[in-house]
Amino acid sequence: MIVPHYSVIGGWVIKYLFEYLKGDAKLLATDTYFQSSFQTEYLQKYVLYSLLYLHLPSFMQVFKTELKEYPNLCVVLSVIIAGYSISRPGAFEGVKCFLIPNFDNFSWMIVVSAMGQIFYSLSIAMGILITFGSYMKKEVSIKGSKENVEIFDTAILIKAGLMIILAVFSFSGEDMEILKAGPSLMFITIPKVFASMRLGTGIGIIFFLLVLFAAITSSIVLTESAVSTFQDELHWYRKKSTIILGIIMIGLGTLSCLGYGPWSNVTIIGMQFLDFFDFLKNSVMMPIAAIAICIFVSIVVGLEKVEAEIIKDGNSFKRKKIFNFMIQYLCPIFAFIIFLSSIANEFGFISM
Repeated sequence: MIVPHYSVIGGWVIKYLFEYLKGDAKLLATDTYFQSSFQTEYLQKYVLYSLLYLHLPSFMQVFKTELKEYPNLCVVLSVIIAGYSISRPGAFEGVKCFLIPNFDNFSWMIVVSAMGQIFYSLSIAMGILITFGSYMKKEVSIKGSKENVEIFDTAILIKAGLMIILAVFSFSGEDMEILKAGPSLMFITIPKVFASMRLGTGIGIIFFLLVLFAAITSSIVLTESAVSTFQDELHWYRKKSTIILGIIMIGLGTLSCLGYGPWSNVTIIGMQFLDFFDFLKNSVMMPIAAIAICIFVSIVVGLEKVEAEIIKDGNSFKRKKIFNFMIQYLCPIFAFIIFLSSIANEFGFISM
């Protein structure tokens, strides 16, 4: 469900990348381009771009393409944009906005949203961590890998904030509402920022390449989770698993894609297909999966086996008591809070 959702955004990204390669940076920066192109180009371009995006992870699954260079490329590209943004006039105001808390805007739903962001940032309850863990070599330290995730995930999130927020502050003033714009931030506001730059076309190419690589690497690992499950549980060959999964993803992705185009009037509980799938996976499926994983690890697998796996190479388990408390009590409770709060917010019982 996540990969078809990614495919719609990925199709938009590929479309914008092609436009930047054609040199149409000023056209992309107009207020009307994003919405008008939905109506005039949807079937012949956006759906095709989304299908192209879906084929990339499937193709790489069949041929077991190596992923290790893609994250390195993303880091390099984001450093270039963040460095450019922080050097621009007005960027310091963005630094203050980004790093200094404003408690006037604080609410409980901000905390829930932050916890939901952690789900995505750390790929919790998606199968990604299980996939990576299953392919770890025996000599790789779990403790060391965990520390790398903590450090690099935090560092890259800070760098992403510098890249986006500072660019918006530098070229669009201090309008805080712009930062809440969601998809239009990437496809309307950010192109305006790039159009204001001397090397805007090149920066736009780099930015959308970065987004595309980041999305594809996540999609490949998510696809691998399902493909390997089909192989293990149904004893299918890898190619058969990938083809059948690809057909399923194309079907779901097409529904999501057309829901923002010709089928925009078709809704499920008041939501378009893309929004419904987004709600289902974010607010329902991932919190439930997180709770199930906590129960599975703490009761079915057993905390003793977790400890044995961590200390087998001579590593200490200094966070044992904290880990045991979190996996048994704290994490399931907070996942359940995310589940209830997200559903209540979606149906208007509480507001952000």
